[in-house]
Amino acid sequence: MLIGLWIRDVVLIEALDLSIGPGLTALTGETGAGKSIILDALGLATGARADAGLVRLGAAQAMASAVFAPPPTHPVWDLLEDKGLSYARDEDLVLRRSLGADGRSRAFVNDQATGVGVLKEVGAALLEVHGQHETVGLLDARTHRPLLDAFAGVDGLVRSVAGRWGDWRAARDAIEALRAETARAAAETEELTLRLADLDRLDPREGEETELAEERAILGASEKALADIASGRAVFEGLSSRVSGAVRALDRARERALSAGAAEDGRAVKRLAEASAALDRVLIEAAEAEAAVDAAAEAFDFEPDRLEKAEERLFDLRGLARKLSVGVEALPSLRVRFAERLRAVESSEAALDAAEAGLRAAREAYFAEAGKLTAARRGAGDRLADAVMAELAPLKLDKARFRVAVEPLPEDRAGPAGLDRVGFEIATNPGAPFADLGSIASGGELARFALALKAALAGRGGAYQPLMIFDEVDQGVGGAVADAVGLRLKRLAAETQVLVVTHSPQVAARADAHWRIAKTGEGDRLRTLVESLSPEAREEEIARMLAGAEVTDAARAAARALMEA
Repeated sequence: MLIGLWIRDVVLIEALDLSIGPGLTALTGETGAGKSIILDALGLATGARADAGLVRLGAAQAMASAVFAPPPTHPVWDLLEDKGLSYARDEDLVLRRSLGADGRSRAFVNDQATGVGVLKEVGAALLEVHGQHETVGLLDARTHRPLLDAFAGVDGLVRSVAGRWGDWRAARDAIEALRAETARAAAETEELTLRLADLDRLDPREGEETELAEERAILGASEKALADIASGRAVFEGLSSRVSGAVRALDRARERALSAGAAEDGRAVKRLAEASAALDRVLIEAAEAEAAVDAAAEAFDFEPDRLEKAEERLFDLRGLARKLSVGVEALPSLRVRFAERLRAVESSEAALDAAEAGLRAAREAYFAEAGKLTAARRGAGDRLADAVMAELAPLKLDKARFRVAVEPLPEDRAGPAGLDRVGFEIATNPGAPFADLGSIASGGELARFALALKAALAGRGGAYQPLMIFDEVDQGVGGAVADAVGLRLKRLAAETQVLVVTHSPQVAARADAHWRIAKTGEGDRLRTLVESLSPEAREEEIARMLAGAEVTDAARAAARALMEA
């Protein structure tokens, strides 16, 4: 809903701030007073085409801001998200545009600079204009299918078709990917086989490169290590015999001392025994040390070609890794992957058969559901055409014929919305061929036709009805036709906000709010003013519309009767 309009320096308006309520708001005034300027300003704020002629004479720029209050679930918020604009669903939505005297304009959504095209898209989601010079909404054939679906009440079926479409598209994407992968793998089969043979021949192991590098380093150092160990081993040569000789000599000295009468526990005998025991320990330690040196030598004693084999293995692994453009550590996993790809080629025919069966099933399910939707649309199209035809005669469009064309689309244009092109078509005179709505030459007739269609759709036009603006929809009609226009506008305003620029007292009398537009001043000081009328002032304005320049009591009584009807 539009809740506010802020205008600065637009044509004859210097400054104007309007608060707008729900229901039907009528804009009246003398011809040339500037009623359409309000709509021009609203169009400026919502992205309509604009030129420098909108800028008030002497002003540097014109500016207009429109403040909307869409519900949190309104689709316009998703549009803002798609355009990368920040927003808060529980706050108002402000559209603003400035237009310089040089014709350049700047657009803003919630004070964020954006393109005029984006502003127009956002505005189109919030309002429709039907009038003498412009009709926005119904002339766009893209709106016809959603309007028909809303009238038909097929939301569940539309969602089901969209779901089937998603399944079909996913199946197509899957089989295309499978075909591409199979073709790619088949083309690589020979190379894969050769590479896998190389990998099988080498049989690389996890961590093998590190192990070989360490082994090569040790083997490279083993020759010098063995020479050093041999030098250490030479220490033990003859050591055992010399120590054994020393032990025997000490034992003989001890025996001589005992033979000479020395006591067993005498000092000299004890010292000789201790020395002999120490030498015995030396023999034991020396034997252990010699065994340890021998063990160390054995650790470095490799087969003669062991280093050569390690280096050759490392060279082969690194060479194959370079050939395959990977690290040596990746060779084991690459071997597994190559084997899997070869198996995939071998099993691709069965996989393709299964995928094609799934694709056929998804396509059939989509066409079955889309066929149901087509039938529902055609039935609803006939009912809508009857409902619109019933509205045309009271609006002085009794010679016109209306139909809803539901035509099949080729399969390559199938989509989530089904297989139908939906168009609203009209024949303006008996015998004339049906054509799109743009064939209605008269702006007033087109606006009345839009009113007839909207009246037929009332209550079934979708969850979020836009603000609807009718500019002189009653042009060229009066009496019962004008009353029919007012009645339908009032009915329409029960479910959505409506603004109407009118010269008809029958239309103005139906309004929930009434603005009078007047021109003041003279010469280059002319200005347009807007006044919100009280019930009493409304009666006077409607009486003026009935009587002309001189308002009579009879006109006032007639005005009261219209307002009370």
